[in-house]
Amino acid sequence: MKFLLRTGKLFDAINDWIGRVLCWLIVPLVLLTVMEVILRRCFGAPTIWSFEVLKQIYAVHFMTVAGYGLLHHSHVSVDIFTQLLSPKKKAFMEILGYVIFFFPFCIICVWQGFIFAKTSWQMLEHTWSVFAPPLYPIKTILVITFILLTLQGISEVIKKVFIIKDWKYD
Repeated sequence: MKFLLRTGKLFDAINDWIGRVLCWLIVPLVLLTVMEVILRRCFGAPTIWSFEVLKQIYAVHFMTVAGYGLLHHSHVSVDIFTQLLSPKKKAFMEILGYVIFFFPFCIICVWQGFIFAKTSWQMLEHTWSVFAPPLYPIKTILVITFILLTLQGISEVIKKVFIIKDWKYD
């Protein structure tokens, strides 16, 4: 029981820390967007690099906080089938959903994402734009995202087990 509790708390802490740190990527994202709009509209001098950089910052921001979103229950959830169930039955149904859908999806995404990123690193892949920033770091973020999401999924299942067993999770 203590091992499960420590594991769940560790995975929660990892995703919470990453979410709290990387949420600040929104600041350079907004500042660069405003700068590009001003340069384009007011001075007629758009940059060749801003679109690619903005896409990559947004990708890192959006993907890496997926585990943080799961931790804080901000993902879309359809609970029409479980809303009338007792907490224990609801926890059991959620564990079933994680085992049948969530974990297989995450495992496939980590596996295929690793192949995707590895190929990109081997060829030192860049975008086709004039600026041509590297793509391999962003493709690596894809793998990291699904690893973090899997860890948070494990933590969520542990929490559901605690509900079923009437153990206190703190």
